[in-house]
Amino acid sequence: MIHDVEQKPFKGVRTEVTSSVGFDEVLTRLRSLMGRVNPSEIVTLAQSGIPEAEFVRVVQERFERESGFMLFAEIDHGGWLSRFRIHRRTVRWILGNPLIAVTMIRHDMTAGLFAPVEILVTEAEDGHGTLVTYVRPSSLMVIEENPPLLAMATLLDAKFDALIERATKS
Repeated sequence: MIHDVEQKPFKGVRTEVTSSVGFDEVLTRLRSLMGRVNPSEIVTLAQSGIPEAEFVRVVQERFERESGFMLFAEIDHGGWLSRFRIHRRTVRWILGNPLIAVTMIRHDMTAGLFAPVEILVTEAEDGHGTLVTYVRPSSLMVIEENPPLLAMATLLDAKFDALIERATKS
């Protein structure tokens, strides 16, 4: 069996936002700015046979909130880390929007490897404040010359930055 393997090194840009806003408040703000959906609901809706315009309308109406993002999954690392004497609350969220993702994936299918996006929200060591960590989406998606993809991924960066700023601003 012959396999053709190509490796393409790239460099992601990690962003860390430190905030004096408490962990619970940051999560509350994020939840208020985003919808929540199980990704299988999006697939079921897409495969229901409704026209594209109707799909867009339903996604916007049922799942989007002010930020344009929706929460797909939450992993509570803090819930199990205490078993190993690490006592900090931390959650990893997977969030996105299929209507945003398609603007990039149509220019490069491999952009789907990094859509949806992820954040790690961690309580400050002293319990006062929060650290939000994420990797700039465009630094993951655009690894070769692709101006249309770069344009769309840069818009995602700005939208993502605005969400994090609203959730962490004092």
